[in-house]
Amino acid sequence: MTFRPNGPLVFARYAYPPNALGYCGADDPAALLGAAVDGPDIDALHALASRFEGAWPYLQLIAACNDIADPLDWRVTKAYWVGNSLLHNVPRATFTASLDERFSRRAGKGFAPIAEAVPAGGVPHHSFHVFAVYPWLGMLRAGMEGPPLRVLDRCRVRWGRIEAVLGDRVVVRCRTLRFDGHRLLLGEEQLEEDRVSLDGVGFVGELVVGDVVSLHWDWVCDRLTTKDVARLRYYTELSLTAVNEGARPGPAVVVDAYS
Repeated sequence: MTFRPNGPLVFARYAYPPNALGYCGADDPAALLGAAVDGPDIDALHALASRFEGAWPYLQLIAACNDIADPLDWRVTKAYWVGNSLLHNVPRATFTASLDERFSRRAGKGFAPIAEAVPAGGVPHHSFHVFAVYPWLGMLRAGMEGPPLRVLDRCRVRWGRIEAVLGDRVVVRCRTLRFDGHRLLLGEEQLEEDRVSLDGVGFVGELVVGDVVSLHWDWVCDRLTTKDVARLRYYTELSLTAVNEGARPGPAVVVDAYS
């Protein structure tokens, strides 16, 4: 029998880190963490997920284009955060229209590079939202150094291997982003320290050296299979290609939350 992850729990694992930082979702991140680990409380997770203005419309779009009734179906949540074939069932025209409805008024002239990234390979994966919709790549291309690249790197979902376990934190080896003056690229592997739990409460249970995990901001979200890693890398690189194909800078204004 094929194992089917809990869709609302998958969503919560990836949505909690930016919510805990106050970037998106409800004003009570403890409620999201509690609903995810105490049970989990599926009804509460559905209610909380719909308040994520960044991620929720993507989930609705993926679900609708795949004739799936629940935006928190596990196939949909995995598609958005990690990546799977459901993303390719979203027609480009439909994806562009959704982006136009959500962002064109706020982005103004900055919407053009967002729309142009879709025919260049963009799909409704979280990495596309980070690289194409956020203003940070445009800021890098405008000459701003430092913070924009770090935000892009931490906000994308990335993958890494556990090198050490330090109680509530772990040392992870993963590839970071680099910027060559125009293109955003995957760089060399580096060590970073991330949180696996808060006072013993986390999403993944006991980790050991060698485990491969996904990371969002400064949290470990899930263990990854070899297939998961391949998909996450593929869709990350697809989004990088989409934004690097454009000749124009990205948007210069913030157009959505950091979820």
